[in-house]
Amino acid sequence: MRSWRWYLSRVMRLFLRWFRLCLRRGHRKRPNRVRDLWNYGTVLMKSLYYNVLTNSDTVLDCVFEPIYWLVDNMTRWFGVVFVSLVIALTSSIVIIVYLCVLPIIFSTYPVHWILWHLCYGHWNLLMLVYHYYKAITTCPGFPPQEKSDIPTVTICKKCIVPKPARTHHCSICNRCILKMDHHCPWLNNCVGHFNHRYFFSFCLFMTMGCIYCSISAKDMFLDAYNAIESSYQTPPPSFTREERMLHKSLVYLWVLTSSVSVALGSLTLWHAVLITRAETSVERHINHRERTRLKLRGKMFRNPYHHGMLNNWRRFFGVEKRSDWLTRVLLPSAHLPHEDGLTWDCPPYRNNTVVI
Repeated sequence: MRSWRWYLSRVMRLFLRWFRLCLRRGHRKRPNRVRDLWNYGTVLMKSLYYNVLTNSDTVLDCVFEPIYWLVDNMTRWFGVVFVSLVIALTSSIVIIVYLCVLPIIFSTYPVHWILWHLCYGHWNLLMLVYHYYKAITTCPGFPPQEKSDIPTVTICKKCIVPKPARTHHCSICNRCILKMDHHCPWLNNCVGHFNHRYFFSFCLFMTMGCIYCSISAKDMFLDAYNAIESSYQTPPPSFTREERMLHKSLVYLWVLTSSVSVALGSLTLWHAVLITRAETSVERHINHRERTRLKLRGKMFRNPYHHGMLNNWRRFFGVEKRSDWLTRVLLPSAHLPHEDGLTWDCPPYRNNTVVI
């Protein structure tokens, strides 16, 4: 059996022989040789990687594929960190409220305001914790992998399985999601058909809770901030260690809740607009492109899943009668959505509309 050194020497001899032949053929034929090698390499590359579907978008996707892979994996692995961060920050606010805010309320507020803060605060906390837990643990919904009679609109290019309407592929979960809205790293889960209501309710009650805390603790925050600023005076006021911790805790509570109120409130308002239009975040961009394309042709696009603003909210929350607004919206409820996520009830349309 020959060693690798023997093979290396043979390769070097062949290379030197080819190089001498090129030198003997003269200076005029060198450009032709280089051009022939270039043309041969071009044909070889095209035969391996080119087809009729190749375009600039495909090339860019291939170039950025390592970046997509890195972002998807970072989001997948850091999802646990984000969930832990939400739990830690929320728990810190709850602890500060119980240890710092409620004692001040009990000692300074009248009885009816004390009852209001106890009832509303605990109800908001219950709804927040319940919907966040359900949003994390509820499966968003996956299309069936086996062959079935369910109507489909396309084939997933990554899963190579039929996709029902409103189904999209999540590169982070590496699966198709029914009525996919987006992949939320703060839930470490996709927001889909079966947990969309839990996600929106969590955002809503978290925003309401933060606004409630920032408004209720506004005067306490101002007093604590002035006390901290006065510590830089000469001579500084004599605050105990417990009082300094109380001041810093109240400032931390107000700054955090006010910031989350603005950021999460904007996200909640955006999703409320989407629910009113019976769209998801993915469908919003798709429908916008389709609406622009049809407008240039003199046609009008209408969302086939739009049942009217109020009916969209009823279908989203699963409200079938008036009492359901109390039992299914204002109280914890684990009822299923209106549809199964595979087929959708579409209202009739006029003749001058185009349905996609």
